Amino acid sequence: MAVSPIASDIADMSLAEEGLRRIEWAGRDMPVLRLIRERFTQERPLAGQRIAASLHVTSETANLMLALTAGGADVRLCASNPLSTQDDVAAALVARHDISVFAVHGEDTDTYYRHLNQALDGRPTITMDDGADLVAAIHGARQDLAAEIIGGSEETTTGVIRLRSLAQQGKLMYPVIAVNDADTKHLFDNRYGTGQSTLDGITRATNILWAGKTVLIAGYGWCGRGVALRARGMGAQVIVAEIDAIRALEALMDGNRVMPMAEAVPLADVIITVTGDIHALGRSHIPLLKDGVILANSGHFNVEIDIPALEESSTGAREVRPNVMTYTMADGRAVNLLAEGRLINLAAAEGHPSAVMDLSFADQALAAEHLAAAPRGSLSNDVHTLPHHLDVEVARLKLQSVGIEIDTPTVEQTAYLGSWEMGT
Repeated sequence: MAVSPIASDIADMSLAEEGLRRIEWAGRDMPVLRLIRERFTQERPLAGQRIAASLHVTSETANLMLALTAGGADVRLCASNPLSTQDDVAAALVARHDISVFAVHGEDTDTYYRHLNQALDGRPTITMDDGADLVAAIHGARQDLAAEIIGGSEETTTGVIRLRSLAQQGKLMYPVIAVNDADTKHLFDNRYGTGQSTLDGITRATNILWAGKTVLIAGYGWCGRGVALRARGMGAQVIVAEIDAIRALEALMDGNRVMPMAEAVPLADVIITVTGDIHALGRSHIPLLKDGVILANSGHFNVEIDIPALEESSTGAREVRPNVMTYTMADGRAVNLLAEGRLINLAAAEGHPSAVMDLSFADQALAAEHLAAAPRGSLSNDVHTLPHHLDVEVARLKLQSVGIEIDTPTVEQTAYLGSWEMGT
């Protein structure tokens, strides 16, 4: 492991120059975050704050870290997934920007949690999560840290589900902003980012031709919508499996076939899980899988596909290409599991395009600023939405950065919308 003048645990410090180039390239497509960073440099709204961040350690995340430190924060970063770290980016943050990073691509489970605790050893005042593992650790073995924390933010649907569970039980120890629920996050990151990057990851891992394939998507939230949209655009025939009647109806009217998993699984050439729940593809589905089927997950945790059941049902497995493990069933069928069932877009590709992460990470930066400015105790220990004016500001800055102008209502129009007297 590398040795550095600041606390860190990364793979190879010599990769720093390559990482700097990657960070610079991503920054070209992140104009909103760049504008926020420029303002933060002048105003220093995060001075005195200590931020522990558990995020995918990518070039886009690096640009967020630079914005936070420009705002005066002392940052410690660890990975939110063992396979998503870009080791060159981690090296660049440590060697060239003096940011503490604890992340190594491919780290085992013990190392993952050790790194998470090393990030928490900085005694954060703000947490920044992608999946709520920091919050979970603080509410478990690290409860001594809670008194110093003014708030946190959460990037993902999965993390927000975990946080709302804590809050509903009355156990959440500090306020958390659900960045995932901001319109400028889930309408763009989840839909367009996940849609494109999921297919990118599967394509890189398999070199599959999408045209004509039958693709089963488990889950039709914003991520599922995006994956379906892109798969149809590549010529695939899409089937959606859902447990929510409204989402299932929407999937149908969007032009997809809709049916239960047990009916859809035998038809599918590719199965993609994006539910946020456990065993969307479960033990009962494994005997139904088509010979040669490709299984991929784009949900946050590697529990959506029942991998232990797959292993128990097989007579053996071998890696046939990077990120492709082929399991042989007793009847001779081959089942191809991608990237150990982890986030396919980050494990086998580079994650979301920088241009869409610009929105999500602008939300994260403004959420941290909002928490730092809020009077102590003014936010309840609950899950909060990002204030609407900040959401709108991110969209405004993005439009500005691409040279798009929009109309503003006239005085007459504003008065009309604010009245009840005018009718037919």
